[in-house]
Amino acid sequence: AATTPELADKKKYPYFFRTVPSDNAVNPAILKLLKYYQWKRVGTLTQDVQRFSEVRNDLTGVLYGEDIEISDTESFSNDPCTSVKKLKGNDVRIILGQFDEEMAVKVFCCAYDEEMYGSKYQWIIPGWYENLWWESWINSSQCLSKNLLAAMEGYIGVDFEPLSTKVVKTISGRTPQQYEMEYNAKRGDGQSSKFHGYAYDGIWVIAKTLQRAMKYLNATNKHQKIEDFNYTNHKLGKIFLDAMNETNFFGVTGQVVFRNGERMGTIKFTQFQERKEVKVGEYNAVADTLEIINNSIRFQGLEPPKDKTIIQEELRKISLPLYSILSALTILGMIMASAFLFFNIKNRNQKLIKMSSPYMNNLIILGGMLSYASIFLFGLDGSFVSEKTFETLCTVRTWILTVGYTTAFGAMFAKTWRVHAIFKNVKMKKKIIKDQKLLVIVGGMLLIDLCILICWQIVDPLRRTVEKYNMEPDPAGRDISIRPILEHCENTHMTIWLGIVYAYKGLLMVSIAFPALNDSKYIGMSVYNVGIMCIIGAAVSFLTRDQPNVQFCIVALVIIFCSTITLCLVFVPKLITLRTNPDAATQNRRFQFTQNQKKEDSKTSTSVTSVNQASTSRLEGLQSENHRLRMKITELDKDLEEVTMQLQDTPEKATYIKQNHYQDLNDILTIRNFTESKDGEKAILKNHLDQNPPAQWGTTDPSRTSKDPIEDINSPEHIQRRLSLQLPILHHAYLPSIGGVDASCASPCVSPSASPRQRHVPPSFRVMVSGL
Repeated sequence: AATTPELADKKKYPYFFRTVPSDNAVNPAILKLLKYYQWKRVGTLTQDVQRFSEVRNDLTGVLYGEDIEISDTESFSNDPCTSVKKLKGNDVRIILGQFDEEMAVKVFCCAYDEEMYGSKYQWIIPGWYENLWWESWINSSQCLSKNLLAAMEGYIGVDFEPLSTKVVKTISGRTPQQYEMEYNAKRGDGQSSKFHGYAYDGIWVIAKTLQRAMKYLNATNKHQKIEDFNYTNHKLGKIFLDAMNETNFFGVTGQVVFRNGERMGTIKFTQFQERKEVKVGEYNAVADTLEIINNSIRFQGLEPPKDKTIIQEELRKISLPLYSILSALTILGMIMASAFLFFNIKNRNQKLIKMSSPYMNNLIILGGMLSYASIFLFGLDGSFVSEKTFETLCTVRTWILTVGYTTAFGAMFAKTWRVHAIFKNVKMKKKIIKDQKLLVIVGGMLLIDLCILICWQIVDPLRRTVEKYNMEPDPAGRDISIRPILEHCENTHMTIWLGIVYAYKGLLMVSIAFPALNDSKYIGMSVYNVGIMCIIGAAVSFLTRDQPNVQFCIVALVIIFCSTITLCLVFVPKLITLRTNPDAATQNRRFQFTQNQKKEDSKTSTSVTSVNQASTSRLEGLQSENHRLRMKITELDKDLEEVTMQLQDTPEKATYIKQNHYQDLNDILTIRNFTESKDGEKAILKNHLDQNPPAQWGTTDPSRTSKDPIEDINSPEHIQRRLSLQLPILHHAYLPSIGGVDASCASPCVSPSASPRQRHVPPSFRVMVSGL
């Protein structure tokens, strides 16, 4: 009844036979069980005792070459918790244990703490423990009884079968069941041993061996009898050895056969179910067969545990209903764009449509339809196409969306640029910009796009990459872990290329939104809405890149919204105008443009061809200075009139004039100098009055013309003469400062507040302007 594997060494014990299977006899049975449930990855946990270590070493040899991996081998002396934790860290799910009852309690307590029990784990331990073995050692552990039982639930014990379960007569003429009944009857209340059946079959082995030896001796050597046996007779010992190896009969413990001195018995499998051990199968070592009793093994999951964490990669794909809904919206958008295209072509000769550049409108529609088409490609992933096709779609959808964007907004930019170039013509000359030039502008923008995309494709093309995420439990409750994977279109320098494209598209949008180019509030609304939606969409799309449904929904809705709002804002107002008032379409357009132009000119100039704000400020300053000079001239005019009256009344007042009004004359001359200085600075005011000298102010006494020329220069007569000659000259000198005329101008002057560029007006508007 010695089960230690050490006795199986035939070099040491060549004549040793045991009638009880050794501890190593369970290893072939374990191998068969592992193959039955297709467990190809196991771990061992062994108590540091020679008996268990030898079984573990023999198991390693049995599993070697059977395509079963021992992923981790752990051993312990007293505390198994560290070893249990390592097994869990190495993802060992099938644990083969070799330890006694006392250590078994500690092992299962540690397994409970590490959550290494339940549907994901299977423990296989020795089955020779006593009945209710855990109750004897539960007090020595720090584990609660319910926790220990929870961890023990479902473990499988492996041990040899004490008695055969087959209802077949044995060599003694009794069935195993009849033998057990007779044994229990004779045993009475005495303690039972599980080896009694092997002892019974062992007697039969000796009897059959002696019988076979005696028969051999009688047949071969009549002079030698079995009674002559002694331990030094090697010839007779060899006869016994051969007879033992030929033993083969059915006993109460099953088929009795020896192989290399080892009893080839029957191994039973029991499972701990609801606080008791239940037999679930047996292994016949002679026939090398495993029999599992139907529906007897209860696994705590829906299926047997896996030998490792089964990682099932699952592609996160776009939902088919979501793709269908967004595709339907995209088709509606393309139908709308086709309707706008039909409307634009049909009414291309209408003044309203003709003024809005119908060819550019067609390009805007084409760009919108290309943007719509890209949505179909963004929704195709690995669930619809192959990996190679998906990689091709990465490039195609990027090209289509980029070209569509540039076509639409490039045409919009060309339209607004033409309006800007015509109506900002400062020379007010006739300027014609044909559609061919606009097409060249759009073509240049598309050429820039092609250069960027071609360089992108050659230097760093887009590739299909797979991003793996953290494992998730199976929603169906299976013993597998789901690792979500997601397909992306990426390359090495993705950030740099996207930065270049975003910068170019942003610059194009900013150019359209620039007030000097934007001739329509609808275009402005379109640009602002598209810009905001693109920024929000790009940010949200980046944050939801691990959720393909959300990301695709956001990208598709942003494209649909931007394309739809652009087309509607460009064409719906035209459609409404032509429907409601076709005759006034052109007039309303002109009036609307005039109102928008006035609002714009209030910020940048005083008229369509006015100067900038700096010139306006300078003009206001000159007007203020002109007003001050007018007031000063009015005061001086009064003084001159008073001097004239005095000279006409009393020539004796010359002394008074000399003393009191000499300063006034100097003031007039000072004004003359000031006016000249203003003209020297290229003042913006100009005079256009024909030269008509006024009548001489005052008269000269003819009687005084014959006087001696050497008279007093300050005499009243000389003063009157000088004034009559100087006053007309002075009038013409300061009249330009107040909007009068000069001697060299034959055109009427404009208002002092007028722009220098409006000095020349048609002759039909000429008027006479008096300086005073």
